[in-house]
Amino acid sequence: MSQMPQQAALPKCPSCAEPLEAGDLFCGACGYDLSQVPAPPGDQPTLAMTGAADVDWPDPEPPGPDSAEPRTHRATDVPGTDSGGAPLPGPASAGVRLDRPAEPEEYALQAPDPRAESVASAPVCVACRAGRVDGDGYCENCGHAQPRERDHMERESGPLAAVSDRGLRHHRNEDAFAVAHTALPDGAPASVAVVCDGVSSATRPDEASMAASRAASDSLLAALPRGTHPQAAMHEAIVTAAQAVDALAGEPDEAREHSPHQNAPACTLVASVVTSGLLVVGWVGDSRAYWVPDDRSAAPARLTEDDSWAAQMVAAGLMNEAEAYADERAHAITGWLGADAYELEPHTASFKPDRAGVVVVCTDGLWNYAEAAEELARIVPQDAAERPLHAARVLVGHALDGGGHDNVTVAVVPFPAPARGAGSA
Repeated sequence: MSQMPQQAALPKCPSCAEPLEAGDLFCGACGYDLSQVPAPPGDQPTLAMTGAADVDWPDPEPPGPDSAEPRTHRATDVPGTDSGGAPLPGPASAGVRLDRPAEPEEYALQAPDPRAESVASAPVCVACRAGRVDGDGYCENCGHAQPRERDHMERESGPLAAVSDRGLRHHRNEDAFAVAHTALPDGAPASVAVVCDGVSSATRPDEASMAASRAASDSLLAALPRGTHPQAAMHEAIVTAAQAVDALAGEPDEAREHSPHQNAPACTLVASVVTSGLLVVGWVGDSRAYWVPDDRSAAPARLTEDDSWAAQMVAAGLMNEAEAYADERAHAITGWLGADAYELEPHTASFKPDRAGVVVVCTDGLWNYAEAAEELARIVPQDAAERPLHAARVLVGHALDGGGHDNVTVAVVPFPAPARGAGSA
């Protein structure tokens, strides 16, 4: 009779669950024939996967001082192998392999919310330094109106520079300027500065000043390299600027219906062209140009005559200058650029200074605080020709310190025009 395969001892009877002892063939409680119990499967998945039939298990550690049972081994005490039987990479203490890639030291954060990015990129209020600025230019926290781009502008172009500021009383900057430098046909340098002052009582004066300054500057930069005489180029530039402002009056009929009593956009203009030996100015309105020599022992001069009520009174001999400019009607202009202006009369003048100096081209926002040429010369820095941007800042600062009642714009142009490539220090 063949011997039955030896079976591993069962801990409990499959029939009555009575505990069994090693070697029992029948249950002592219910008499169940334990030889009928199928033998447990012979395959050991873990061992079969590793390809090892015999595992050299470490001996149990001796029992602790407080226990009669031997200490059990942890999984990390047994070196693991892969499906080919090769040791797993890494130290033996790595323990059982879980077949998962190594975890990064830091996990990537969730993708940012685009709405949060737009909030973070919004400008911060200049007043409270905490609130975000909405699309209308107001702080969402304190309601403070934020500075507009044109509230303070500065620009250098080669040897000349200009600064414009909203001032302390106006709600916007209605001035505009353009500064540039070019070359004449013979290669001689030429500097161009245009300053415009929007007429506040007109519609969209800020647009008028911007259109006029750009049109006049573009016209001069196109004419001078062709060899047009600077004074003739200046006259044509003023006419071109007037046409640009006139074009702004073409509003839709609906706009006229809503605001039938508004005037057409309007502004004043003053400009200068400086070459190596010639100084040309042109103007319409009451913006001015001054000559300030480097040698302050020489006399400065105002190069323009205002198109204003006060200037007319003085020219007619009805008032002296002090009386005329003290009158409340003094700054009422009699000439401007705009569709509803009187007949356009561009003024131009040319000069040949016998010494070096600077031309100060400005709106009445400056000369209201330094009207006489001698008074203006006293606040022009001595190094204005070498540092025109600094000089323009000083002059704008003088107007702001005086009260800043109006927009203020100043361009500083060295004479003679330095060679191309030279600029402010």
